[in-house]
Amino acid sequence: MNEEKKGYIIIFVTASSVEEGQKIGRTLVEERLVACINIVSPIQSIFQWQGRVSDEREALLIAKTKSALFNDIVVRVKKLHSYKVPEIIAVPIVEGSQDYLNWISAETLK
Repeated sequence: MNEEKKGYIIIFVTASSVEEGQKIGRTLVEERLVACINIVSPIQSIFQWQGRVSDEREALLIAKTKSALFNDIVVRVKKLHSYKVPEIIAVPIVEGSQDYLNWISAETLK
């Protein structure tokens, strides 16, 4: 991995609706915790919850940010989210346009 490209992540968060996703997304962008959030809807999620299989329509948030901000994002999403256990997972950006990565840096804290 190119040393300059370390430290950038994509975070996936599922939300109960587009409206909830918009509230979370706008807050994270306004607070400069993420540079950008895409909202994909609808998605169908099938999962185990409280002893039964659930099949729900949700919205998927795809956030671009720096790994140093992950813990702050988790805290903020948990405060804004309607789920008791929201999905908040991150994957590293292994490669990316240096111009885009520079933009992420410029638009986020730290």
